[in-house]
Amino acid sequence: MKALAIAATGMTAQQTNLEVIANNIANINTTSFKRARAEFSDLFYQVDRVQGAPNRANQALVPEGTHIGLGVKTTAVRNIHTQGPLAETGNKLDVAIAGGGWFQVEGVNGEALYTRAGSFNTNAEGQLVTADGYLVAGGIVIPEDAVEIIVNKSGQFFARFDGQVQLEELGQLTVSVFSNEAGLAPLGDKLFQETDASGPANVGVPGDPGFGTVEQYYLESSNVDPVKEITALISAQRAYEMNSKVIKAADEMAAVVTQGLR
Repeated sequence: MKALAIAATGMTAQQTNLEVIANNIANINTTSFKRARAEFSDLFYQVDRVQGAPNRANQALVPEGTHIGLGVKTTAVRNIHTQGPLAETGNKLDVAIAGGGWFQVEGVNGEALYTRAGSFNTNAEGQLVTADGYLVAGGIVIPEDAVEIIVNKSGQFFARFDGQVQLEELGQLTVSVFSNEAGLAPLGDKLFQETDASGPANVGVPGDPGFGTVEQYYLESSNVDPVKEITALISAQRAYEMNSKVIKAADEMAAVVTQGLR
């Protein structure tokens, strides 16, 4: 009886769905986190009768065939890269991207990585780094004696020193955009990596056409909507229960047949 195997694929799919939803809820307060959605597709079909074939030799064609589905499979877990709400922090080195784009940082081996989390700090040399210590592209160094740091919407860093009226420019933040953001590979720690699916990074200045602007004293919050996640959680639970009932029903039907043969 194929119903047992078909329902088993449904339970496996809903288990994956539940894990994705659980991860979304767990990261509801993670800076710049992008919610994910599990996507499914039907498996191969068993063909017992093909539509369009003649019923008999030189007879009328069969209008509809007989195709029996064999279950479901997970095809993708898609990250939804929509803008999360901006939360004010009051920290002078916190910056958020309002619109499209990613900050580029330097990985452990010098590879280019990308993040939307602008919770920056400085290392021992005053270089601008992420919360995990990755260098931010642009080579921006924050002087220790600066009394004020200003970041404009174009990503330019300026410092004001004691007794000076003029601002001193420290460097320029750039942002990168991709033709297919869903193709970026999530690495954890709020970092993503370019892949063949995402396409190469297109680097530009914040505020240019197609690029978001930079907002100082703000961080981008998670785009997880708790109401939608709870709704999806209930739906996944119900689907799992229905598949389990199919397995129970198929088992009882098989038992009836077995008992009838005795």
